[in-house]
This record gives sequence, structure tokens and C-alpha cells, in this order.
Amino acid sequence: MTNDESRGHTAEPGAHQSTQVAIIGAGPAGLLLGHILGQAGIDYRILEARDKEYVLGRIRAGVLEQDSVDLLAKFGLDADLKANGLTHHGIYLQHEGERHHIDFAELTGRTVTVYGQQALVHHLVAEHERLGSQLIFEATDVQPTQIESTHDGDRASVAYTAPNGERITLDCDYIIGADGYHGVCRRTFPEGTLDVAERVYDFAWLGILADVAPSTDDLIYALHRDGFAMHSMRSTTVSRLYLQVSPDDDIANWSDERIWAALQTRLGTEGWTLTEGPITEKSILPMRSFVVSTLNYGRLYLVGDAGHIVPPTGAKGLNSAIADVALLAEALQAHYAGDDTGLEQYSDKALDRQWKVQHFSQWMTDMLHVHPADGSAEQSAFDFQRQLGQIRYVTSSHAAQVSLAEQYAGLPFVDAR
Repeated sequence: MTNDESRGHTAEPGAHQSTQVAIIGAGPAGLLLGHILGQAGIDYRILEARDKEYVLGRIRAGVLEQDSVDLLAKFGLDADLKANGLTHHGIYLQHEGERHHIDFAELTGRTVTVYGQQALVHHLVAEHERLGSQLIFEATDVQPTQIESTHDGDRASVAYTAPNGERITLDCDYIIGADGYHGVCRRTFPEGTLDVAERVYDFAWLGILADVAPSTDDLIYALHRDGFAMHSMRSTTVSRLYLQVSPDDDIANWSDERIWAALQTRLGTEGWTLTEGPITEKSILPMRSFVVSTLNYGRLYLVGDAGHIVPPTGAKGLNSAIADVALLAEALQAHYAGDDTGLEQYSDKALDRQWKVQHFSQWMTDMLHVHPADGSAEQSAFDFQRQLGQIRYVTSSHAAQVSLAEQYAGLPFVDAR
């Protein structure tokens, strides 16, 4: 029996094929949702426009909240995480050469884990391949249709071109848009059914990967007069570091020597050394906040970056996608057991949590980045002193540190209200 036959798919070339849940996008959200649905006995297919090498090569976020770690463990998807993830008990906040530790474990009993999104995707793809999942790369010209069908017996569908050039129509009960900010799913919502709230920031991050052991045990967030800097890591031998730059800057302007000099200046403290090493990757990341008014229309549901984006300062992007998946997977399992309450409430619950995440991410971003002065030196001086006052308050107030630790280590995923 073929894999298609065992899962209830029809496999004739060009014919209508069938599944219960069509997932568009093979990022961490789509891959994780497929695993959870598969373990619940729910049939699914994942369609990814890019080739496998591209998907495995994307470098993204690298900090997992406590609930993200727990969810991966619950579904047996944490073998590589346990082997290679780095548990961190807090972060450092730094200003004007002073460094203060915020101990999440002591304040809340929770931790975070540094584990690159790229490593997570590698592991999830490998597990799908081991299980023989219907994970289709290079599925192009994807077009969700019939998403408005809401009556019993009606089905949605997704048309796509298979890697061999055949045009396939996949009938399904639900379509999940896990295809990111630039994907097709959000654009499929009918005109007038979706509003967008957005903020584009007037600074960006220059990020590097360097083949050098981290110079810190926990992540360092630094406010400096020259701009924000951050020291993170990907492993015990690879460091990840960031500098605040202008969004219209060109990476060609930043030699390795200039990058290390700026990092030494912004992260420097007395008695501490930032160890330099070969830079293997560098890029400039624009920053924006973006949230849609609803994550659901008819039989189409959005998860992750397809519906919301946060600036990376609070390490919430990947975790927000995983939180969406946790809610939606639970709702889909309940639906196939006869209860649609979760599907009806999914968008409201996910967005309620997301706006709390947006608040925290913007709060961290505004506290730690030097803001352009709008032509006024006085305004620039005022803003910087105000930020120093804010960070000094946080580092001296137990209550403020508890609030930061609670939000950074992560709000609950399911039943977020």
C-alpha cells in the first residue's frame, strides 16, 4: 500500500486529492502542527513553495520560551533540543558599562532555552521524513479556494502545481496558512474582512554569526549612546551578536573589523572581554510590528508570521507561532471529536495573547534602542536619559524584574485569557 493510500489520499495525476487539513508553509509552525495532528490521527498535507535546501538553510530566531520547550517534549520532538539546546536562567541588562542579571529561574521558576530555529526545522523535517509524512516541497502557484464554505459537508480546496509540473487540487476540511508574512494565505481573505495594525521602526539590526565560543553565560542586552547591542549564541562554539543600525544602511559598509569594534564599544564593561572570531554570516534585519484583525475567515486559519510579526528584541516571533499552533491543534482535535468551540474562539484567544506579546516586545525595544532625534539634539538627549531612568528602575525593582521575567520566559499558550 502506498503512503497516499494509507492516509486516504487519491493519487491520480491531475485528479482531486483529499486530506483533512491542508497546511501551507513548512516553517516551524506548519511542521509542528503537522506532527501534532498526525499523532492525533488527523490526516494532513504540508505544501511548501521553496525547495528543501532553502527551508533548511533559513537562519531565524533562537530563544524558546518554557512552554515551547514543554510542548516539544510533550509530543516527543525534543531529542535534538535536549542534546544541543542551551538552558538559560535569565538575561543581562546593561547600560553605561553597568551589567545587571535578571534571574528568571529565581524570580518565576521558569527558564528559556537557546536553540536556533534552523536546528528545530532540521529536526522536524527529519522526523516528517522518518514517518513518511505528506510533506511536499516546491509546491508552487498555491491557491486556496472555497474558503467561505461553512455548511456541513462543504469542503475547501487548495490548487497547486506539483514539482513534476502537474496541477493538483487538494480538497480539505480546513486550510492553515503557515506561509509567513509574504505568503498567499493572508491575501486570500476577501477584501474588507481583514484590517492591519502596523508599526515600522526607524532602526534595524545588523546580525552576525561568528565561529567563536560565547563570551557570556546568559544573553546580554545593552543600551549604549551609539545604539543597542546584544550578545546571544547558537551553541557552545557559535556566537550570535547584533548591532543597532539605520534601516537604510548597507551591509557592505560594515567590514568585520568595524563590526567587532562597534560590539566591543557597546558591550564593553570593566573586567570583561568580548572574544572575537571569524564571522560566517552577516545581514541587516528591518524591524516592524504587524498584527491582523482576525486570524480566521471561513475554513482558512492563519498561524505565526502570516498573521503577526514582532520586533526581535523580546524573542517572541518563533514562540508566538508555536503558541498559535498549540491553540489551533487543540481546537482541530476538539472539532474532530465533535466540539467546534475551540475553532470559533481560536482567533480571539490567539490575538489576545499576541497583543500582550506585542506590548512586551515594543516595551523592550523602546527601552533599549537609541531613537533618532527628529533633528533635535535636546529631544535626543531627553529620550536617552529617560531610557536610562527606565532601565535603572527595572534593574533595581524586584516587581519590575518579576514582570520582565514572567513575560520573557513566556505567557501560557493554551487558554491564554
